Amino acid sequence: MSESTVTDRARVGSADPSGSRPWWMLAVLSLTQLMLVLDTTVMNVALPSVQADLGFTSGDRHWVVTAYALVFGGVLLAGGRLSDILGRKRMLLLATTGFVLASVLGGLANGFVMLVIARALQGFFGALLAPATLSLMATTFVGRTRGKAFGIFSAVSSSGSAVGLLLGGLLTEYLDWRWCLLVNVVIGAALLAAAAVLVPAQAAASTRPRLDVPGVITSVLGVLALVYGCSAAERDGWTSPVTLGLLTLGLVLIGLFVWVETRVPQPLLPMRVVLDRNRGGAYLMVAIAGIGMFGVFLFLAYHLQEVLAFTPLMTGLAFLPMVLSLVVMAIVAGGILLPRTGPRAIVVGGFLLTALGTSLFTNLTVHSGYAAGILPGLLITGAGFGLIFGPAMNLATDRVDPADAGAASALVNAGQQVGAAIGTALLNTVAVSAMSSYLADHPDVSGQASVHGNTVAFWVTVAVFILGALVCGLIVRPGRQMGPTNGAATPAAAI
Repeated sequence: MSESTVTDRARVGSADPSGSRPWWMLAVLSLTQLMLVLDTTVMNVALPSVQADLGFTSGDRHWVVTAYALVFGGVLLAGGRLSDILGRKRMLLLATTGFVLASVLGGLANGFVMLVIARALQGFFGALLAPATLSLMATTFVGRTRGKAFGIFSAVSSSGSAVGLLLGGLLTEYLDWRWCLLVNVVIGAALLAAAAVLVPAQAAASTRPRLDVPGVITSVLGVLALVYGCSAAERDGWTSPVTLGLLTLGLVLIGLFVWVETRVPQPLLPMRVVLDRNRGGAYLMVAIAGIGMFGVFLFLAYHLQEVLAFTPLMTGLAFLPMVLSLVVMAIVAGGILLPRTGPRAIVVGGFLLTALGTSLFTNLTVHSGYAAGILPGLLITGAGFGLIFGPAMNLATDRVDPADAGAASALVNAGQQVGAAIGTALLNTVAVSAMSSYLADHPDVSGQASVHGNTVAFWVTVAVFILGALVCGLIVRPGRQMGPTNGAATPAAAI
């Protein structure tokens, strides 16, 4: 992309950071991201009610969450490229409309299959919407405003999962679980009206980028095989030919995707985006955190309702301290700590805090209360997630070339959603397998079996977070090497 093209597009596609319009845009973009992220977990609290209403098994329950996250993560890279092709404002409006319609379909679902299809469609349109949202963030806020804006955006985004739990509990208890999906109609209508007015139009590029079809196919099928392989392990076992075959196929397809991306003229994911240590580290941060985060939400939601007999609303409220802890630490990390210390120490500390908080959940029994047994872990884990996600959203698009803004923005969302899909399927398989083994030896204590299965899954989650601390500590550069490069943080570089 020529410098003149970038400059011309910047005049139309970005707003003056010194005025008020960018901050109104921040509100719109943050609400868009909140809608996308809360839909990852809004069904978790409602799952017991959904399961009772539609009659599916515990082994299949994760697909209500996984279908959304899987399609979301698998299509995101293509969504980033389509955003470059069609224009970010146009994609924002089209994808929001599709997301609302998919939510209506899910709210009217009369069976498990229809619900899963609707969730997958939500994930598809979410994958088109998320890159446009983050790209607009990256190209609107530059210089001194970037840290503050991304701190707020990251706090809203990273708290969206917990807000989804709270909203899901409120809607399920006082209305119906179907409103966990239909509420997107109200949110989406408000976003469409605000975005039409506040988001500036984007000038057409002089050369229209092409879609990397082989990259789309190999990446989507690779992620699908990995997630389905984790799910198949619950039914067939980890050493079965089906499980091993699916996992091997997934790894081969991901490897083929990387090979394709190094050879096509306009790759879906330019390797230069991920080979930067800080950006590559950011994608790993959100992926590893996503693996454990959504597993924690799933198992705690079931523990609170099935073991402690919490109502859906009480379950949602039980996660509120975690939301507050996460929001505060994300803002502190992104706006205060990151410019002073750099990302590595913050992120490593965040992963160690999440490991510590999750380890406290392994002490839960059928007699554990909320205040002593769950609340301390929620506060510590929330603070850890805030320290991870606060820097990650900023690092993911830091120093990125303007031509790669769409891919870089898509990949950070893809990392979180693919991590959520794999983590939910993997940890649900671990928990259900451990519970089944316990019941085989103790057939009369189903409540204790559920706690045992969750405990095993929590320990696996602790190991994942410790691995995240080690890997990100080695990859992310020390110090504060952040700032504009290649014009990416200047107004002329905005796309």
